[in-house]
Amino acid sequence: QVRLVESGGGLVQAGGSLRLSCAASGRTFSSYAMGWFRQAPGKEREFVAGINWRGDIAVYGDSVKGRFTISRDNAKNTVYLQMNSLKPEDTAVYYCAANRDSIATMRSTFNYWGQGTQVTVSS
Repeated sequence: QVRLVESGGGLVQAGGSLRLSCAASGRTFSSYAMGWFRQAPGKEREFVAGINWRGDIAVYGDSVKGRFTISRDNAKNTVYLQMNSLKPEDTAVYYCAANRDSIATMRSTFNYWGQGTQVTVSS
């Protein structure tokens, strides 16, 4: 069992930056691949970024490539999402998720989810 708690969301102007954190409970955190998803009102939950258990392989959704960076610190049981050059279309609730198998992009492959943190980007 893995419990995930996101933090770091808030209101930021377009062009600004935010760093989201996801703190995980459980001693097996380092064995999980992790991911970030987001969901805007009226839209499907969308893959944002994923990272493997070791932290040396990352994948990104097309809409965030070059602007967002995912990273993890297994010693702190935490995964991060650094978001730069934010745009109003990045406004959404951002969710952290854990995958016990391998790095993935499909929502259905993730086993555990956090409660989400709101990110709002004003124009």
